[in-house]
Amino acid sequence: MSNAGCWKRQVAVLAIATSLLSGCATVASEPGIATVCPPVLEYPNDVQARAAEELGLLPEMSAIVEMLADYGVIRDQARACTL
Repeated sequence: MSNAGCWKRQVAVLAIATSLLSGCATVASEPGIATVCPPVLEYPNDVQARAAEELGLLPEMSAIVEMLADYGVIRDQARACTL
């Protein structure tokens, strides 16, 4: 009785296992890329208070108000990057 069918099954199982496990790699495929987090400048309380007052004077649909909201998101992302 030939055991060729048994070998084919083992090779197929090995190929499938190798394929599935390769998706679990924890090392980056491009080792030369480094993550650099931008610094987050901290503003003194008096500057923050003055900015809040000035922001309150702007119209609600102002482009500057929208841009500052985006800036806040970017600052949060930069803070998270350093953790």
